[in-house]
Amino acid sequence: MIAFDLQTYGPAVGPLLALDAERTGELGPGRPFAPAYELLRGLTPEELVAPAALADRDAAAACLAGLWLYFDYFDESHRLSQDLEGPDGSYWHGILHRREPDPENAKYWFRRVGRHPIFAPLHAAAAELVAATPDAVESAAAAGFLASQASWEPYRWIDLCEAARLGQTGEATQRLCRSIQRKEWELLFAYCYAKAKGGIDE
Repeated sequence: MIAFDLQTYGPAVGPLLALDAERTGELGPGRPFAPAYELLRGLTPEELVAPAALADRDAAAACLAGLWLYFDYFDESHRLSQDLEGPDGSYWHGILHRREPDPENAKYWFRRVGRHPIFAPLHAAAAELVAATPDAVESAAAAGFLASQASWEPYRWIDLCEAARLGQTGEATQRLCRSIQRKEWELLFAYCYAKAKGGIDE
């Protein structure tokens, strides 16, 4: 799996993410981050991967959907992800609806995702975060599956994010969810970006 590394992205993406490199994002809709708008507006798939050549336009569009979502521009992200037929677009679409919040719609889109290639590294990353903050799981029954799941369970993850968003868990669990959500974004973006440059064979 391609790791997320800010230094590996081209001149269009690196400075954009550097605007708020530590962003974990809200579990709900959040608030658009205005400084990113002008850099995102008009950004093309070709510019996204430059100086590399564009190899997969849909993967680049998925990256753009992810970037708009990262900065909480839901309408712009949604316009891109809803036009992508494959699992990558469905994944970004699912995250958007999970945060909207519309958990049942999110589950619909994750059914269309199937078993995505980032699920295995996301499962491993979540396990590490849980091990580092055991109180976040012990204090919230809804989070217990994170410590015991044999593989990534996206539907239970949607339920947990919704419970945390509604304040039905403690603050430690809410922080854990935001950290896992950040890792999910990083893994999916890195995967789509590598694919856009032709670095992943399927």
